[in-house]
Amino acid sequence: MTDATKHGAAQESAVTVRGAGGLPQEIEIGRHRLRADEPVAAGGDDSGPTPYQLLLAAFGSCVSMTVSLYAKRKGWPLEGVEVRLRHDKIHAADCAECETREGKIDQIVRDVRLEGPLDDEQRARLLEIARRCPVGRTLASEIRFVDADGG
Repeated sequence: MTDATKHGAAQESAVTVRGAGGLPQEIEIGRHRLRADEPVAAGGDDSGPTPYQLLLAAFGSCVSMTVSLYAKRKGWPLEGVEVRLRHDKIHAADCAECETREGKIDQIVRDVRLEGPLDDEQRARLLEIARRCPVGRTLASEIRFVDADGG
């Protein structure tokens, strides 16, 4: 891969967020424009989804795309995918399988609904594949944040 190709890919995936000192934010992703905000009750204008809603949208779209691509590759009769997601903060003590024992942890509840004349084995496999989407793997892994200025 050439440096130009790498640079183009980096530019394509770059996200720029600009705010004017308030909660509403303008988001640029390549040629796409989005807006983020908070509800009026939280001090925003409710002019766009919240940051957590955008995070869930990214995760849900990845789940749906991953399942759809897998079914297409297998030639399975998947007619549609619906992914419903909810973000909660729960007490760590209420999570038996979590390493963290104190305070609160983030929990994302995922509900994947498959449409089409799939057999039980196909449905089970697609739900297993849904748990392997790349964005979900990123969210579940250790993430390193690096400031561009090195700070």
